[in-house]
Amino acid sequence: MGKVAFNTVLKDDHIFRLTDDTGMLQHSRFAVPDPTFGYTTDDNARALIMALMLYEKYRSRKYLGLVYKYTSFLLNAQNENGKFRNFMSYERKWLEEEGSEDCFGRCIWAICYALSNEHTPKGVKYGLLHLLNKAMPNIPSLKSPRSKAYTIIGLARLEDKQAKNIVYGLARSLCEQYEAHRDGEWKWFENIVAYCNSIMPWSLMLAYKVTGERKFFDVARESLEFLEGVTFRYGYFKPVGCNGWYLKGGVPAEYDEQTVEACETALTYLDAYEITGNRDYLQKAKMCHAWYEGVNSKGLPLIDKESGACFDGLTEQGVNLNMGAESLVSYVISSLRISDVYASAADYGKLNMAT
Repeated sequence: MGKVAFNTVLKDDHIFRLTDDTGMLQHSRFAVPDPTFGYTTDDNARALIMALMLYEKYRSRKYLGLVYKYTSFLLNAQNENGKFRNFMSYERKWLEEEGSEDCFGRCIWAICYALSNEHTPKGVKYGLLHLLNKAMPNIPSLKSPRSKAYTIIGLARLEDKQAKNIVYGLARSLCEQYEAHRDGEWKWFENIVAYCNSIMPWSLMLAYKVTGERKFFDVARESLEFLEGVTFRYGYFKPVGCNGWYLKGGVPAEYDEQTVEACETALTYLDAYEITGNRDYLQKAKMCHAWYEGVNSKGLPLIDKESGACFDGLTEQGVNLNMGAESLVSYVISSLRISDVYASAADYGKLNMAT
């Protein structure tokens, strides 16, 4: 694994191929969008963040059109109680009345990201504010640590006293969960390291930035160091596999490696770097993104150069050749954020990853 050249030119073919009049489809069969699985609010919430990042970078109106489309999906997803339905069939029929708390948290993240973005049209912001105000009463009852984390990541972007107070309360709750499960060398929020792991230390880093509460920083740093010991155990980024996860007292599952982990862990390290100035975090962020480009356990790139799509993770046999929404959006968000950070750096485009 010598040097890897980052793909600095993004192709958007698969974004528009996977997006129809309703929103972004959930899955594809190889490179072909697969209507069988319909849509998820999870994907369209993250796609809203992606679309705004694309519009901010390239100022093309085609991306602004995506912002309206994905926002409209969220508007339709919210139920009368202010929560969000997640799974929709290809026939535009909701398959549940209420989605998971994780879905709720991802929606709050996307809504707040868009509300805080100067490039979001004013009329869209009014719609998003309507969604947020309707959702807010549900936040105090959140139980899932990931839902709390996503909600913190979102609300931390708002310059608002109420948002700051909610961030403080949720972060304190996450710290309590951490202390309840922390045991010797096991420094984590649950008795399992499963999916979307980095968002918990990430959210506490942001909570520290917003509130100045040192406890949040200490838990963020300690838990991130623990996670780093797991995901960088071979000298390169290798997320915990979804076929078994990592149970306390056990060993991390080797496969399958999911694309969302590389993105969210890169975002975690980038914000940690901006908050602390610790350049090790910057290097780790770059190593996370390099996972997409082939610095991984199989030495295989996950990017389809023809369409700009991202393959659906790494299995024991190699690359999963399907190209779904979560993988696509994760890669594009990671790529845009990394390129922004390194736009003025002389070493951007090459990464010495000798192991």
